Amino acid sequence: MFFGVVLEQADNLLYVMGQCRWEGGKVANAFSGQLDKATVLAWLLEKDAAKLQSLWRWADEVRAKTVGDQVHLRGLLEVSNYCARQCSYCGIRTGNKSITRYRMTADEIVQAARQAASFRYGTVVLQGGEDFGLTTAWVEDVVRRIKAETDLAITLSLGERFPKELERWRKAGADRYLLRFETSDQRLFDRIHPPLKAALAAGQVESNAPNNVSRWELLTVIRDLGYELGSGVMVGIPGQTWESLADDILWFGKLDLDMIGVGPFIPHPETPLAGAVNSGPDFVTADVKTTCKVVALARIIRPDANIPATTALGTVDRVNGRELGLRRGANVIMPNITPLKYRQAYEIYPDKAALNAPTEDEPDTVMELLNQIGRVPGVGQGKRGG
Repeated sequence: MFFGVVLEQADNLLYVMGQCRWEGGKVANAFSGQLDKATVLAWLLEKDAAKLQSLWRWADEVRAKTVGDQVHLRGLLEVSNYCARQCSYCGIRTGNKSITRYRMTADEIVQAARQAASFRYGTVVLQGGEDFGLTTAWVEDVVRRIKAETDLAITLSLGERFPKELERWRKAGADRYLLRFETSDQRLFDRIHPPLKAALAAGQVESNAPNNVSRWELLTVIRDLGYELGSGVMVGIPGQTWESLADDILWFGKLDLDMIGVGPFIPHPETPLAGAVNSGPDFVTADVKTTCKVVALARIIRPDANIPATTALGTVDRVNGRELGLRRGANVIMPNITPLKYRQAYEIYPDKAALNAPTEDEPDTVMELLNQIGRVPGVGQGKRGG
């Protein structure tokens, strides 16, 4: 399937793609960020390797022009694997009784943040399940301590929390909040994320979980509180159509996201969706190529956003996954700084990349990759467009 028209078959090959075009190896587009659905869908369905090379080059040139060659390093700290949710693909869902639960102490978290600062990472990401044992005041204190002892930016990724909590954490110094919408198809979302209201009625989650604010409403709250807003999608969710994924990509622009996370769907074996894969031409495949298409289109639609080459991408392709992400639009890597004694237990999907890699070895591993592709580590906190 070809989405455009070849106007001239010569050194200055010109493809016309809606309002956007690739001309002689350079982006010729006055409307970057304004792809329409038909164009996005055509790119998602494109199979020709030579034509896809033009997409990869386009995204990489937009990346170079808008955010440069710096790759921002964000230390990923998985602070708790308790979770109130019953998400049908995730290994830390509350119904999984086969894992050992943990919560890091405040001192352990602050010490890991100090280590991230010593590695010259610009950000620490505090990620966890939707664990309401991480109380408002406790998180607030941890944020204040990290801010007092380091120059790091702080990204929180703690799921759906009450707006008042989000407000207190922002005032304490948290800079960013990451909450993926996963899919804009509400029926598909509800299928993989059973609504908390139903789970509360069934006694499956803790009673102090918020149940009257939608994820979409929370994204607006997060933005209005002054956080940098991060969200994103999974690629290849069972039942996800190409048209639905095209809608998701357009939402990156509508939400004006500061950070965009894109990863392939990888179900945990101890979940209802274990082994589930899409089949048939109408449904999205959870592979590296499709994930990279979404990364590239995200870069074109949100030129100055921070976009990571995700751990999930590195898990699906351990040899080249992160490199392909960086070459196709990404500008962030998130090395895992979770202490090894906890890392195995944060198994949202199986066999994660770098699961047993010593934290102190990661800076050298990252530098080797960046040198290989001609990129440099980011300086400072790595705000959007920086």
